Amino acid sequence: MRNFIYAIIFFSFFDLFTQLPVMSTYAESLGASAFLTGLAVGMYSLSNTFGNIISGFLTDRKGPFIILVIGLFTTGLSLILYNLVEEPITLLIIRFIHGLVAGFIVPAAFTFLANATAQEKRGKGSAVSGAFVGIAAIIGPAFSGILATRTSVPFVFNITASFMLLLGVLAFFMLNTKQIKKEKSASHTYIPISVFFKNTGTLKAFLGAFFLMFSQGVIAYLLPLKVHLLGFDSRLSGTLMSTFGIVAVLVFLLPTNRIFDKVNPLKTLSFGICLMGLSQLLISQANASTLLYIAMACYGIGFGFLFPSVNSLLIDSTTAEIRGKAYGYFYAFFSLGVVIGSSLLGWLSLGVVSGFIFTGIILLLFASVILIPHKRPSHA
Repeated sequence: MRNFIYAIIFFSFFDLFTQLPVMSTYAESLGASAFLTGLAVGMYSLSNTFGNIISGFLTDRKGPFIILVIGLFTTGLSLILYNLVEEPITLLIIRFIHGLVAGFIVPAAFTFLANATAQEKRGKGSAVSGAFVGIAAIIGPAFSGILATRTSVPFVFNITASFMLLLGVLAFFMLNTKQIKKEKSASHTYIPISVFFKNTGTLKAFLGAFFLMFSQGVIAYLLPLKVHLLGFDSRLSGTLMSTFGIVAVLVFLLPTNRIFDKVNPLKTLSFGICLMGLSQLLISQANASTLLYIAMACYGIGFGFLFPSVNSLLIDSTTAEIRGKAYGYFYAFFSLGVVIGSSLLGWLSLGVVSGFIFTGIILLLFASVILIPHKRPSHA
């Protein structure tokens, strides 16, 4: 069952990463203004935030099985709707629907995975799931970028839709019915939202997720500009992102992933975010491609440590009955991090170098805050 959930996680993030290289140009091809183009790109993340939160509440109330199946089917159907787009306003509406229903999948999938994984293996399990996210980050942009130039953007989304609908059918028949009965018999005690933010463990997991994707948003925004300033073409940006992805996947899959079950997740979280901060500072000062590759390899190691750590911390700080809500907020912070990471630097009008330095300092400060001693968090 876990392998099937890993496949769902892969295609959920594959859906996200295939959008990145094609959405802005697709919106422009429809005659969208610069404002509408930016809105079309960000609309998915905005509605995805709400979808994550809704999924969390419904997952705890109905169980992850039904929410996962609904999410897969509705996401597949929303991807098919791109064939109807003829003007920017229609694109915005479909982007909102797509982001909202796609937000149902990930919290339910990770809740299913966390509840089915032994506590002593939750770190390694989180690392393996992170590997599938990393592989999607490597394959997705290349797949859509190449195929869209030869066919069309809706055609690319049609392929992703086919996988989503197939996974929905398979999930309906393959996922354990005993798990469903067990979930239905669980009591549904009301848990106020404030509980998650008063609990040190869940709060640090949420912030870890936010700064992880805040950093990603900055990298996506500034790295191509840095490469251009150094006089290199856009291909270097692609290979640098691939370097980061490959290194992160190696951290996830090599025997070193056992460290996540043996070391306190707060320590590995702090180490990971510290490496990501240092790599941002190194990128800001880099004046050659070799230094950029070293910085992105360092960034990949940091990412590889951070992602399993925040997942382990969330599992340690919650019980199965409320884990769906916790993952809903967790991935809502993911979505917010991407949006704020790129838009904040634009709003502050920071240059390329100062933008990387600003982000690096923020990440290093957060790494220090993580290590502030506190009582071991009780379950939220």
